[in-house]
Amino acid sequence: MTNQKLNIGIILGSTRQGRVSPQVGEWVKGIAGSRETANYQIVDISDYNLPFLGTTDGTETGISAWNEKLDSLDGFIFIVQEYNHSITGALKNAIDFAREAWHNKAAGIVSYGSTGGARAAEHLRGILGELKVADVRTHPTLSLFTDFENWSEFKPQELHLANINAMLDEVETWSGALKTIRN
Repeated sequence: MTNQKLNIGIILGSTRQGRVSPQVGEWVKGIAGSRETANYQIVDISDYNLPFLGTTDGTETGISAWNEKLDSLDGFIFIVQEYNHSITGALKNAIDFAREAWHNKAAGIVSYGSTGGARAAEHLRGILGELKVADVRTHPTLSLFTDFENWSEFKPQELHLANINAMLDEVETWSGALKTIRN
């Protein structure tokens, strides 16, 4: 593999008003920003104005822009919040608007919710497997009770840094390995 840096997208999995995923995404990006082997960028699905899958002819510019963005990335970090024991409808919809753009790439998951978002992360793992995305084992989980003030201001505990860094190491290793398959 060349010495070219990997491009990793930090995908914000919510589009609702008042969401906290941008805070979590920026925190992850801040930790990842000092790394020499990858470029990390926030990818906000709300920027693409994706319609509901199957309700249009699929020619909206947001759909092609979404696929182009995913194509440009070597790996992903999903910021996943748990809604009714699963991922958000907006994230599932965004995932379904692409197929080949996901193939043979790696992903990490940072989840949050009342149980750390663990159930949403498990649902996401099944979806990613179908899309040929290798999800890494290390999975930082954030609690609405201990990592957020008033469920709206993100104040992570320092203990999460070790898991975030371990996950980033795994995503970079797998993203680099899978890039050789795509090339």
